Amino acid sequence: MPQEPGANERPGAEHASPPPVELGDLAALKALAQPRRQRMLEHLTLYGPATSATLARALGLNTGSTSYHLRELARYGFVEETDGDKSAHRHENRAEARRAEPSTHRERWWRAVPGDRRFPPRSRQSPEMRLVMDELNHHAYAADLDLFERLQRDAQDGDPWADAFPCSRGTIRLTLPELREFFEEYIALLNRYKRPAAATPPGARTLLTRFLAFPTSSPGPAPSMDSTPSAPSIPSVDLSTAADAVRQEREADPS
Repeated sequence: MPQEPGANERPGAEHASPPPVELGDLAALKALAQPRRQRMLEHLTLYGPATSATLARALGLNTGSTSYHLRELARYGFVEETDGDKSAHRHENRAEARRAEPSTHRERWWRAVPGDRRFPPRSRQSPEMRLVMDELNHHAYAADLDLFERLQRDAQDGDPWADAFPCSRGTIRLTLPELREFFEEYIALLNRYKRPAAATPPGARTLLTRFLAFPTSSPGPAPSMDSTPSAPSIPSVDLSTAADAVRQEREADPS
């Protein structure tokens, strides 16, 4: 399945679909499977570049821990340091930054690296890799479900985005080649709707999209043609509220 750390793209970036990259390195998968690193990568994906201090405060960790995990994620290309005017980052609290005391250390900002990253199919995974993948998926799916339930529960009455939680549970009968084609069409659809921040209209919000399909234990009978799925599942993230919280958490990284 593809990973998607590129929700916050740089304004004006080229919008061609990146070629898929398979994560076949066991060490890289182990680095990604660490629960805290998954949370940090998700935070960078949703809210944009951050320092280790920002991540520590947002996730309830210590700065030394986040610095270490950022270096490990960077080692395998999941995050990278970002240069330029840090006050230009959209979640930066400029007034607070001006009041901050000068630091003798260089402030290090990190961003998630965009890309279409895919895991090896299970048939090509070693026993050790399968254990790592099972651990990675367990934490990722649990975190997704927790976030979905929390955002839906906290949705405010009267907010039109409170209805932005459509879901779908359907069945289709496909051959393996058809399933591969179906999946690639889904990825192409996501890429078609992606755009840089400069081209995003007012009122748009970041959406978390998840695709999960799995075969039944046996072929079984063909479903009725009257059985139609509901709208696709697209849980939403309210960045207008989240941005305010993140903005207050920005501070210089002392490490």
